[in-house]
Amino acid sequence: MQPDDVRRALTRIAHEILERDKGAADLVLVGIADRGDDLARRLADEVRRIEGPEVPVGVLDITFYRDDIGMRADAPEVHETRIPFDVSGKVVVLVDDVLFTGRTIRSAMDALMDLGRPRKIQLAVLVDRGHRELPIRADFVGKNVPTGRADDVRVLVAELDGEDAVVVEGAR
Repeated sequence: MQPDDVRRALTRIAHEILERDKGAADLVLVGIADRGDDLARRLADEVRRIEGPEVPVGVLDITFYRDDIGMRADAPEVHETRIPFDVSGKVVVLVDDVLFTGRTIRSAMDALMDLGRPRKIQLAVLVDRGHRELPIRADFVGKNVPTGRADDVRVLVAELDGEDAVVVEGAR
């Protein structure tokens, strides 16, 4: 995906969220650090542009909720969870860059439930690459990208990488 593809995908996802949830009432976006939060902020900007109201955006760090925390040789990169609003009773759209096995999303739901009891949790991802290990699916998908299990899918965002793109590299 090139920059225009990313922009169009996010615009489409924003429209789909508003259509499915019948507007932005009780809607909050929670991005999974550290690229999902940038995408969540962009989605909030699109929702505001389309619908008008400001949609609250939070950042969720799932590091200590991961089921592989003790299995990795490298130290995990810890980010700050910043959710300055109550998620209880809200329609929470979790936002992430890539959906792969589903384990990150399971961790995110565990972390989110520790913060309150949302009325509904939905999932928006820029890329769904398949290969699920858990029964998790995205409600909103920018692009389905068929990949091999060993392929590397990297999402670049301008805020961190200086450009927007999705790059798939075959297994080495």
